[in-house]
Amino acid sequence: MRIFGINTCNFARHSPLQYVQPMDWDDLRYVLALARQGNLSRAASSLEVTRTTVGRRLGAMEARLGVRLFERTPDGFVPTVAGQDMREMAERVEADVHGLERRILGRDNHLAGKLRVSTVDILFGRFHDAFASFVERHPRVELNVSMSNALVSLTRREADVALRLTNDPPDHLVGRKVGDVHYAAYGNRALVHRIGADAPYDAFPWLHLDERENPRLLDRWLASNAPGARVVMRLDSSMAIREGIRAGIGVQLLPTCDGDADPNLVRVGPIQDDAHGLWLLTLPELKTATRVRAFMDHMGDALRTRLSESAGQP
Repeated sequence: MRIFGINTCNFARHSPLQYVQPMDWDDLRYVLALARQGNLSRAASSLEVTRTTVGRRLGAMEARLGVRLFERTPDGFVPTVAGQDMREMAERVEADVHGLERRILGRDNHLAGKLRVSTVDILFGRFHDAFASFVERHPRVELNVSMSNALVSLTRREADVALRLTNDPPDHLVGRKVGDVHYAAYGNRALVHRIGADAPYDAFPWLHLDERENPRLLDRWLASNAPGARVVMRLDSSMAIREGIRAGIGVQLLPTCDGDADPNLVRVGPIQDDAHGLWLLTLPELKTATRVRAFMDHMGDALRTRLSESAGQP
């Protein structure tokens, strides 16, 4: 089988792996996902299949090839020499496939088809009307929006456009800075009234990110500003934290453009000096694609307007 110039049958003959049958891209996808993720559950999530399916496919491949591809260790699945050989080939095939996809999309002059957008839940929650107005304006474009705090790879076509809060966008991406997003701590109005609007940060119960969600920035902020703070609940997303604030469970930092817009919330303490840039980012070869350009133009205008409106709030 030939996949974008790579003859997998020849690979089977000349590789140290003695394949009984030629490999195909679907087999390689499973190996690559497991090598990157390190366990069955995360690999299954990235492939959008079940954990059992990944385990079954891996077992079938190893039985067919007569070689172990992964060592099962307490820390997860670690590729063997054969597994690493296959992973490297999978990465080459993936790069060819995604490179072709990017070139095709970059030449696409039609304002129709799928567009993958990556953002974080708190931004989608605040600016969902801008997404809605885009699809109303361009009904033939199907937006696939993924929301995750984890960085996505535009090179691997995990997204075509990323809407991100950052002061250091990656050098290999291009785009535009929409504006600055400022932060302040917020609490439910009744909670803040009960404890006191002028009370120190330490007097409030705090919400925090789950330890699996890389909460280092919040850890540092609390250590500097509220070293005696009592964390009463950890949650696994920014939107879950926001709902916890609204419910009166505790306080936490929110973008002022979001917190000030909610009449149930009040600020606890001043606006923070540090702001995060709000960026729309894509790959250089995609910046002229009709869908990408239309989305970035629309969202850039819409988000600038919303940020400027919120900047005038007290």
